[in-house]
Amino acid sequence: MSVSLYNSLTKTIAPVTPLTGDTFRIYSCGPTVYDYVHIGNLSAFIAADTLRRALQLAGFRVQHTMNFTDVDDKTIRRSAEMHPEAAPNEALTNVTTFFGEQFLQDMTTVGNDTSAYTFIRATSQPAMAAMQSLITKLVNAGVAYIADDGIYFSIAAYQASGKTYGQLTELDLGQADKRQRINNDEYDKDAAHDFALWKLQKPGEPAWDFVIDGTNYAGRPGWHIECSAMSQLSLGLPFDIHTGGIDLAFPHHENEIAQSTALADDLHATYAALFLHNEHILVDGKKMSKSLHNFLTLRDLTEKGIDPLAFRLLVLQSHYRKSTLYSDDTIHAAGQRLAHWRQASALRWQTGQPLDETATATDIAAALQAAQRDTFFGAFAHDFSAALWQDLNTAAALTVVDAAIDAIEKTDPEALSATAFDAFLHMIDGTLGLDLRASSRNITPELQQLITKREAARTRKDWHEADRIRDTLAEQKIAVRDTANGSQWYWLT
Repeated sequence: MSVSLYNSLTKTIAPVTPLTGDTFRIYSCGPTVYDYVHIGNLSAFIAADTLRRALQLAGFRVQHTMNFTDVDDKTIRRSAEMHPEAAPNEALTNVTTFFGEQFLQDMTTVGNDTSAYTFIRATSQPAMAAMQSLITKLVNAGVAYIADDGIYFSIAAYQASGKTYGQLTELDLGQADKRQRINNDEYDKDAAHDFALWKLQKPGEPAWDFVIDGTNYAGRPGWHIECSAMSQLSLGLPFDIHTGGIDLAFPHHENEIAQSTALADDLHATYAALFLHNEHILVDGKKMSKSLHNFLTLRDLTEKGIDPLAFRLLVLQSHYRKSTLYSDDTIHAAGQRLAHWRQASALRWQTGQPLDETATATDIAAALQAAQRDTFFGAFAHDFSAALWQDLNTAAALTVVDAAIDAIEKTDPEALSATAFDAFLHMIDGTLGLDLRASSRNITPELQQLITKREAARTRKDWHEADRIRDTLAEQKIAVRDTANGSQWYWLT
């Protein structure tokens, strides 16, 4: 079955295939590493991570790159605050290295597979060289100009070449001027909607040498040029998919398209074949953001005792093109749903059949095929994958999992195939990142023996002994429920 996605460029849902070979090349706008990221930011990274997993489920290879914006107004301001005695470049490195490491920890904690990404820092030598090379070419081509305080991209020159500015959003440049981040970029521009490619050094700021025609324009890159250069450096041009939050469509992604296609002879040159934008997390009906002071970090959630994977599940409960509503009630409900799935996952150890987890295929596409071959799990595996491949409909995929869990709990475990059950869970974990298998490991023979003794006590109606054993199991974080199919255990969380 083919994978279909909504393309913000075409405003349509259509089947997607790699531009070359069997590998999708994906670029995801990463964090600005001046502080801990909030969970609204993390939701965008969960969407990108799930996209990659869904494509891998369909049997494709994925080359996934994410940038670290480690030089901009925010990182410079924060580095001066935190390390006032250090040299500007050193202070910047100290701050962005620390928060970059915290970001990677948060990514892992929330279930994203950081080993699947290539991370590029804007201040790295290859990235800085790529930015300066692209800027020089844009200046030489006449679509960028040097001003007293920096180097700017000329939207008028871009349009005069016959190319379209406003591919993601229909724009009236008079209105666009008001929407651009003028406070950050409006210096000595020819026009208000022009944007900075390079900003000359101000006193106390970090800087990198940049020589054009014998003149050194020491300074640092603008925000938009970073992603254009780093995506091309890692993935080439054009690449397959560009992801990011919907708030990045304009001006960031629009400016990326312009500066990345300005040098092409083709008036319809492509930067990325598809743009995938996710919607916001809403708190009390408002977008979660630091400017509104209504944000939460992952640390805030864990301090409240909230499982980070419950937050991941909350994000997946909404289609990526719809807002996620965050509240105490919604996160609690997601936690309950996750706990229920974990309990049912433990039943794969209770089929009476040996199960060797190490023998399970590590490839999720192979796990899908194994589950589809089973008479019980086959239909669920088919419907689950079909939902994900129809514009990454995670909400529909979760509904399939609910139906599968309900059917599993109504079935005698001994009637299920342990290996097919495990393959089904492996498919879910590989695409949703919820670690159901890891959180529902097998119990020891000693604990199993206690469960058997408890069943015997219940048979002879020795309720005192049965309750005593139940309490002993609870001390080991094991709960037991009595069903028509016998006693079934699960891990307490």
